[in-house]
Amino acid sequence: MKVIICGAGQVGWQIARQLAGENNDVTIVDSNADLVRRAADTLDVQGIAGFASWPSVLEKAGARDADMLIAATYSDEVNMVTCQVAHSMFGVPRKIARLRARAYLEAMHADLYRQDHLPIDVVISPEREVAEAALQRIAAPAAFDTEAFLDGRAQLLGLALDADCPVLNTPLRQLTDLFSTLRAVVVGIRRDGRLFAPDPGDQLLAEDRIYVFSHVDDVKRTLEIFGKATKKQERVVVVGAGNVGLAVAQALEQRAERVRVRVIERNRQRAELAADALERSIVLNGDGLDMEILEEADIDRADAILAVTEDDRTNLLVSVRAKQMGCQLAIALVNDPTLVPLTDVLDVDAYINPRATTVSSILKHIRHGRVRAIYSLGDSEAEVIEAQVLSTSSIAGKLVRDIAFPEGVLVGMVMKGSEVVRAHPSLRIEEGDIIALFAMAADVPEVERLLQVSIDYF
Repeated sequence: MKVIICGAGQVGWQIARQLAGENNDVTIVDSNADLVRRAADTLDVQGIAGFASWPSVLEKAGARDADMLIAATYSDEVNMVTCQVAHSMFGVPRKIARLRARAYLEAMHADLYRQDHLPIDVVISPEREVAEAALQRIAAPAAFDTEAFLDGRAQLLGLALDADCPVLNTPLRQLTDLFSTLRAVVVGIRRDGRLFAPDPGDQLLAEDRIYVFSHVDDVKRTLEIFGKATKKQERVVVVGAGNVGLAVAQALEQRAERVRVRVIERNRQRAELAADALERSIVLNGDGLDMEILEEADIDRADAILAVTEDDRTNLLVSVRAKQMGCQLAIALVNDPTLVPLTDVLDVDAYINPRATTVSSILKHIRHGRVRAIYSLGDSEAEVIEAQVLSTSSIAGKLVRDIAFPEGVLVGMVMKGSEVVRAHPSLRIEEGDIIALFAMAADVPEVERLLQVSIDYF
């Protein structure tokens, strides 16, 4: 597949790395020649320096025979115009645009996005995706990472194991015997900074960060087994009233169970806009690092603080201060992946990586139609893939133990009709089943080969 990626920033670079690693013909375009040079030198891609919306630049990038264009520059307008030019002048079959402004997103269902008006096949909103990720973190406060799969019937949980975890030093195969009715399986372990798919004989150690698939009805029990308490979030403080913070506050207001929300915003104009947009939440104009403002927000009584300002360091420091003042749970938005290891050191309970969230969303739309969802873990070190088993797939009709998956791949949960079951060696995978599996990045091409999903991407 030939793909043009417009924008060599964090998201564009990550998508280029992912697709180039799967032997696709990738060209990356950016007006910043240094970013283009970095991508071309580091990745197996071609680089074009120039404005993505210029027809001459797109032609030089090979738009006439491109299968897909992904517009992920920092400008919504450039992304939209690029898709229009790619459609009108070069007939690129599939176009994906990243849009941030609420005004554009609110028009998604209007005539503006009809193919004969503005030909964008898929609109990706980082802020919307991040807000949804934040809500999932709040819903599973004991997890540092979480994502829903299999129509919301299975949950991926990222859990940091403490020294008092009751199942430490227990082989994973023995966990299956001890909790035979538990619909949960450990699919990934990060130990000493390295992420890997465990063997049945591997044991869990203190300070491991694990990824567990659980049936949604067994999440509470799963958390208890791994030593995590569950607590209802009734009081939430949101620091930052930008698109993400405002979307989270509005969603919390709409929940059936009443959640008391206080929003802290430094910019007075933005605070006033948030106050007008929210019905029950209290909006405070001030600096989230100011102890008096935090006290006014009753941080000592808050169940969770969500720091989602535009500055990573502010988010981390606000989280630290809030926990020192008595807040039970701190969640921080962290754009810079090099700062993520500090979350452990600073005792920040969970983080949201906008880049990983956006990359996962885009990957979901550029895979074959039978791939229903993809979630990127860490610095794109691994993926969780949800896919439907085709009749042409080599795994159809086989028992899990007889499938030649690479060492870095583990099947977590399987949906058969309306029933979701835990994967086990004697489970037979059949045509039409939907499987959710963990795969190290290097093993993704082999997974696609086994699933027979790399024939066509759209």
